[in-house]
Amino acid sequence: MTAPTGVSSTAPYDAIVVGAGHNGLVTAAYLARAGVRVLVVERRERVGGIADTVEIAPNVRAPAVAHTVGRLRPSVVRELGLRGHGLSLVAPDVRAFAPQPDGRAITLWADAAATAEGLRGWSGHDAERYAEFDGLVRSIGRFLAEVNASTPPDVKSPGVGDALAGLRLGRRFRGLGKHDSHAVLRVLPMAIADFVAESFETDALRGVLATRGIQNTAMGPWSAGTTNVFLTDSAGNDGGAAGQTVYARGGPGALSAALAAAVTTAGGEIRTDAEVVEIRTVDGRAVGVTLASGEEIASSIVVAGADPKRVLTTLIDPVVVGPGMRWRAANIRTPGTVAKVNLALSALPRFPSAGRNVADREARLRGRIVVAPGIDYIERAFDAAKYGRPSEHPYLEATIPSLVDPSLVAGARAGTHVMSIHLQYAPYALRDGSWDDRRDELGDLAIKTLETYAPGLGSLVTARQILSPTDLERDYGLTGGHPYHAEPSLDSFFLWRPLFGHARYRSPVDGLYLAGSGTHPGGGITGQPGQNAAREILADRKRWKR
Repeated sequence: MTAPTGVSSTAPYDAIVVGAGHNGLVTAAYLARAGVRVLVVERRERVGGIADTVEIAPNVRAPAVAHTVGRLRPSVVRELGLRGHGLSLVAPDVRAFAPQPDGRAITLWADAAATAEGLRGWSGHDAERYAEFDGLVRSIGRFLAEVNASTPPDVKSPGVGDALAGLRLGRRFRGLGKHDSHAVLRVLPMAIADFVAESFETDALRGVLATRGIQNTAMGPWSAGTTNVFLTDSAGNDGGAAGQTVYARGGPGALSAALAAAVTTAGGEIRTDAEVVEIRTVDGRAVGVTLASGEEIASSIVVAGADPKRVLTTLIDPVVVGPGMRWRAANIRTPGTVAKVNLALSALPRFPSAGRNVADREARLRGRIVVAPGIDYIERAFDAAKYGRPSEHPYLEATIPSLVDPSLVAGARAGTHVMSIHLQYAPYALRDGSWDDRRDELGDLAIKTLETYAPGLGSLVTARQILSPTDLERDYGLTGGHPYHAEPSLDSFFLWRPLFGHARYRSPVDGLYLAGSGTHPGGGITGQPGQNAAREILADRKRWKR
């Protein structure tokens, strides 16, 4: 990345961040704290992107798209002082509750010993193996956390910094020990179905564990590389085998509000209702943006929090990008299969498999409620999506955040709750019709599926909000409706995310940086792409000043 030229030294901003999603805000906050004059521009009327909280009925608020923030990097919270800006996180004791068709349930607790004890009623073998499996996941997760916090090396002209980073990762790899280091190399390309089958014999347990290897993807449990997705989900957090479940009080929008406060407190600016229609260039270098209003804003650099496919194929002059790079960017795979359904409920739904005791039942429903009763169930759901059909028996992950955060229903009628449902597999590219005509089918399907395990749930629904994959694209700027900005498969991992040769947050266009979930280490509410991108931008600025 060459030093900036062609931009007036009197330009009001050193950096413009396109998109006020969580990664864009993280990048902006780090830059502002380092003294960079930064402006964040967001096309929507509010910040946050998928990390937002919306009102679905009077006095009933629900997570817009993402319903938990458990993968948020602790270093982001600490370094940006987010707790001082009002962020409050709560982690229930239960991580996941998976009701089964036979009336029983698998419960994964934060305490591995408690989980193992609960598994004894299913399989003594699985109960004995759980702690070992949890330990392996945590060990590999710690190593992957180091990988995720590193900038991929420069494949064209590696420097001293790349060599030092390689040495650090090498030492960390050796620190895994012989068993776990061999396991890393062996399991990352594996299908998650095979990985969990090596340790467990109970299909219900395999199913609930496997969901974290396919969530938000267009892959099934038998797809290669889904073990890498699963292990990455446990990187940099306390998830372990059960995965992490953490809520932000006030919903995900509270996290975005705290990030926005970190930006403005450090001197940065944020403008909403400011849609960028072009990233301007001079002599092949990004020098600012043009808004839909026609306003042009100059800056030394531009940072895109939007997905790289959209940035490189629609926001930059095709002549500047070049036909080869434009073709490569157009082939970034964004096959969205996810829909979101939010429900306002007049009372807490009753899941018989959660137990008869009210306190125990509520405790189990505080985490993620997972409908995935086995590997074949998930694979069949995936099969439908492959052929352009929504699955009649989808994988669901639901939460009832009002159980741990009553502020979401403050002022509503007593007993009101909100349920946030992730529905997969609903393909973006439908074989028949369009989602604008079939959106209500998703809400009906979510309720019908849950009523198998919580009879009468449908009668409790007082309001609902449905977001189809096309809504995710139109309303939140997710190309193809993909929450991760790009499929997290092995061909889009580390050096290959988003494109081989451009995995270092520096785009093919000088002065334009990429900081969204389409960059390493990928999607989810982690803040890691934004944190890493900010580090590289500041390093470049330091070199330019020498």
